[in-house]
Amino acid sequence: MRTIKYNDIKNSVKKIFLDANYNIDEEVFQELKKAYQREKNDTAKFVLDTIIKNDEIAKKEKMPICQDTGMAIVFIEIGKDVNIDNGLLSDAINEGVRNAYKEGFLRKSVVDDPLFERKNTKDNTPAIIHTEIVSGDKLKITAVPKGFGSENMSRIKMLKPADGIEGVKKVILETVKEAGPNPCPPIIIGVGIGGSFEKAALISKKALTRSIKINNENQKYAELENELVEEINGLDIGPGGFGGKTTCLGVNIEYFPTHIASLPVALNICCHAYRHKTIKL
Repeated sequence: MRTIKYNDIKNSVKKIFLDANYNIDEEVFQELKKAYQREKNDTAKFVLDTIIKNDEIAKKEKMPICQDTGMAIVFIEIGKDVNIDNGLLSDAINEGVRNAYKEGFLRKSVVDDPLFERKNTKDNTPAIIHTEIVSGDKLKITAVPKGFGSENMSRIKMLKPADGIEGVKKVILETVKEAGPNPCPPIIIGVGIGGSFEKAALISKKALTRSIKINNENQKYAELENELVEEINGLDIGPGGFGGKTTCLGVNIEYFPTHIASLPVALNICCHAYRHKTIKL
């Protein structure tokens, strides 16, 4: 049994949420620069140039990439041989989030009662924590500060098995069309296929923690990822919704076994501020 200190978890969570909010994913940053070089639409080119300069300033000045510093989503992989010293894992995570958002002057966007009173919790907690128990004695923490301009454009659909690949593509393309400029394109899309209603949504969110440079290991899903990127970019929504060649920088698909009577598909849309950081203890 290996013991990990409460304060080490708290401080690590604080560090990666600050890092994620200040520093754009490097692979996405390089894709934005490539998109700028190949773009012919002057307005789209201006939007991409503005995004690139914004990301550079944020990194240099340690300022948020976006004014929406997100709701704190945390993916945890905890080894079965790990013991947390002097406290609960969830408390350490929430304290780390609280400290990051207060000390980093990040916007606090969480309200306690979602329907009636909607009072701000004033520290961006509670975080949404997804925990998986794995073998070993390590702790892996992935921070995802998820902005809700793009989150609000996400969707889940319970298809029939007969809808097949074309049905899945239809849901994704129609959702992107309807979203238009609202999720701040260029976008990255996480897709979850299979499982149940909640599992499809969960793996679509987790798909957003994967590098946009790494395709699904299953060749058929990898081909579908590439095909979807091409078709979405053919919609001419473009950067900021002003038209152009680059609406989508990447599509990451994850899948899970499902019931014989269903074909769940969920897509979680992320704006160009593709924010996720991981630390291992």
